Amino acid sequence: MKVLVLAAGYATRLHPLTLTQPKPLLPVAGRPMIEYVLDNLAPIPGIDRVYLVTNAKFSGHFERWSAHYQAAKTPLNFTIVNDGSTTDEDKLGAIGDLHLVLEREQIDDDLIVVAGDNLFSQSLAPFGEFCRKQTGPVLAIYDTGSLDLAKKYGVVDLDRTGRILSFTEKPEKPETTLVGIALYYYPRATLPLIRQYVAEGNNTDQPGRLMQWLCPRVPVHAWPVPGIWYDIGSKETLDEASRIFAKR
Repeated sequence: MKVLVLAAGYATRLHPLTLTQPKPLLPVAGRPMIEYVLDNLAPIPGIDRVYLVTNAKFSGHFERWSAHYQAAKTPLNFTIVNDGSTTDEDKLGAIGDLHLVLEREQIDDDLIVVAGDNLFSQSLAPFGEFCRKQTGPVLAIYDTGSLDLAKKYGVVDLDRTGRILSFTEKPEKPETTLVGIALYYYPRATLPLIRQYVAEGNNTDQPGRLMQWLCPRVPVHAWPVPGIWYDIGSKETLDEASRIFAKR
């Protein structure tokens, strides 16, 4: 099994913090936020390679960080992939970066995809166990507890078995507080569908668009994220997460 960490964005909403540092390396309670992601993914058995896709501006930052992180505490093996972009205007987008890594690294294996700016408070080992039982893709979901908050994300509708019936990106009037987050599982057999999505000229920016496209074509199941989850999109959220995680 492979893991792909999406970390090629420019996080303009967090300027000036992200002018000289990529968002996933910003500290939360004294540690780069990406380490919370990887620490919680590491207990999943069978992960033999982590690909981290970033941009030309920050590839060196991640090379240095991964060398230190790998030497200090983790058995995970890293490959840093530079997508060649230099600004927010010429970025490939999350799905574009996913497709780039699939092609450049010739990935032919089950794949977990996660955004590097997610914060999880609990191990994701149960996510790995759930995914191994599925024949189709899996989308991690989280209950925001607020319809107003749900407007910022992709809202999901589920059937009784946990299969996703619909996925609506940033609806004006969400009917549920359940949202999809940037943690996905694509079994090996579904990787050609990612290539098809890109080949058809679909939106390659927001990663949820791919799940929205997949839902009518193959069974996509949901996995509820336990504990605390943060999507770090602003200085206020970063400060709040630091306060919460400092207490843990």
